[in-house]
Formats: sequence, structure tokens, C-alpha cells
Amino acid sequence: MLLQGTKYIGAGLATISLAGSGVGIGIVFAALLNSFARNPSLEKQLFVYAILGFALSEAIALFGLMMAFLILFI
Repeated sequence: MLLQGTKYIGAGLATISLAGSGVGIGIVFAALLNSFARNPSLEKQLFVYAILGFALSEAIALFGLMMAFLILFI
């Protein structure tokens, strides 16, 4: 009984990374729009950097989700 409760608490804490990832992705694309408004000639290079930042932020969310599932089901 106690072990099951601690699993739920641990899985809930592991999903906090999903909120942080959402904030990070928002910051990445807000910075993309801001930098594109300042210098439109660098659109392709800025977009590549934005996609890289998005992928790294999304990877953190996927790792957190994977940890939550591992805690719950193993």
C-alpha cells in the first residue's frame, strides 16, 4: 500500500518536467519571432537554431514522461 502511494508521488513529480518543457518551447519560439523581427535576412539560420532548441526541450519532456512510466509500471 505504501509502495503504491510512493510510486504515484514519484510519477507525479517526474511529470513536472512536462510543464518546464512547455515553458522552454514557448521561450524558444518567442525568441525566434523576436530575432526574426529584428533581422529578417537570417530567417533560415534562426529557424535551424529554433528547431534545435525545440528538439532539446522536447527531449527533456520525453525523458520525464519515460521516467514517470518506469516508476509506475516497474
